[in-house]
Formats: sequence, structure tokens, C-alpha cells
Amino acid sequence: MSTPVDRLTSFTHDGLTFDVVDAGPVDGDVVVLLHGFPERASSWEQVAARLHAQGYRTLAPDQRGYSPGARPKGRRAYRIELLVADVAALVELAGGRAHVVGHDWGAIVAWSFAIARPELVRTLTALSVPHPASFLHAMTRTTQGLKSWYMAAFQIPAVPELLAGWRGGPVERWMRAGGMDDAAVERFQRDIVGYGALPGGLAWYRAMPFMDRGGDPRVTVPTTMIWSDGDLYIGRAAVEGAARFMDAPYELVVLPGVSHWIPTEAPEPAADAILARLESPA
Repeated sequence: MSTPVDRLTSFTHDGLTFDVVDAGPVDGDVVVLLHGFPERASSWEQVAARLHAQGYRTLAPDQRGYSPGARPKGRRAYRIELLVADVAALVELAGGRAHVVGHDWGAIVAWSFAIARPELVRTLTALSVPHPASFLHAMTRTTQGLKSWYMAAFQIPAVPELLAGWRGGPVERWMRAGGMDDAAVERFQRDIVGYGALPGGLAWYRAMPFMDRGGDPRVTVPTTMIWSDGDLYIGRAAVEGAARFMDAPYELVVLPGVSHWIPTEAPEPAADAILARLESPA
């Protein structure tokens, strides 16, 4: 068991204040849940409930750019090393070591965290987005580059923010094409656009030109990759290449007929795969 700490509603790092959803048995092993774009900690609610039932405590932060107290100006403030440092601060506050689970951009942060700070990671579970080096390799050698066209579009200042608030507009149509249902689109409008979190979420993409591609990319903690074959945004080649960067037990779990939005569309099989990794780390 992890050393119990008081319930967290927030934590501070780098002069910023992050909101946290802390739930489950307070003395349970800690599982950090990292949301993707364009979602918040609430995207994990159904998955977290399953983890709580098995005795795990979950910490789901609204990450940099999403929490109202953690919206710094300028895209350089959203470099991946800063996102990783935010997670490190939370893990250290929660007892020093944790299981880490991430979806979409949260998966990129989780992979990067496991590479940079393996001493703080018990296990890693990544949903939808594979190892960053595998993803970048696929971007230039497979159709992944075409699937990721929106990353270039998001570099345009102000326009994505303007289009996102257009009900029935191109951003909503793109998200629906990728598998979001009416309820998910409404959550996006309420919890991201209406909440003021969209500029910060887009800043993660706009900071990509400043990504550090140096260092050893190998992962040394037990890892599960969960991918869905209905994912419009991430192709199989990028996912299957992730095994090359593993120096630890690794499993790929493929969910058939599921879109990119695994935590909300398929929480039961996602939780099953996460629990299998938590309970059998070797």
C-alpha cells in the first residue's frame, strides 16, 4: 500500500495551482489518471469507479491549461518537460510512487514521465497514443501523418478557438466523425470551451515545435498499451512500433469496434486492462 495522505483537492507546482479529483480508498495504492484533449479529469469517472471497487485510490488532475489556476501564457509554458514535472509534483505529494495511466495527450505525458522519472512509476498504462518515438516514426513513414493533419491546423492562432464555439461547425463535425456522441460534444462545449480551457489545451499542440527529442527513449517500467481499432486519429503502425522501445514487460490490448474515446466509450474493458497491469506488474 502507498503511504496515506490527506484527500487532495488541489496541488501547486511551478507557481500554478492544479485541481484534482481524489477518490477511492484513501489507503489504497495510488493510480494517477491523466486526461487527454479535449477532456478533463471527469473523463475518467467510469474507469475510476472500477478501480475504487478493487481498492485503488485515484488522483485525476485537470492538467496545465485546463485548471483555472494553471493557465500560464505563451506556448513555451506547455512544453512536455513541464507537463511531466507537473505530474512528478503530484506523485511525490501522494507518497513518492504511483501507477500512471494516460489517454490521448495524457498518454504522451505518461510515456514521457515513465521515461524521465521511472523511479516514480510502478506501472504505466497508455490509452490510444503509443510511445512518442513510435508515433513520430510513423508520422513520416506511414499514413499517420495524414491522420494527424489537425496538429498542423491547431498551430494557427485564434482560428481553432473561434471555430470550436460554432455549434454544428467544423470542429464539432470532426469530433463526431472521430466517435464523439451528442453527450460528449456537449461536455466539450461546457467543460472545455465554456470553462475557458480550450486555449490551454491547444497550447499543448502549439508547444510541439519545442519538444526535446534527445535522450534515451526506452521504457523500463511494466507497461500496457490499449488501442482501439476504430480510432480515426491513431493508426495501427504507430501502435505496433511501440514494442521496440520497451525494456520491461509489455502488452498490447486491442479493443475492437471502439473509437478513440476509450475511457468514456469503453470504460469496462479499459478498466479490465488497467487492472490486469496493476495486479500483474511483472
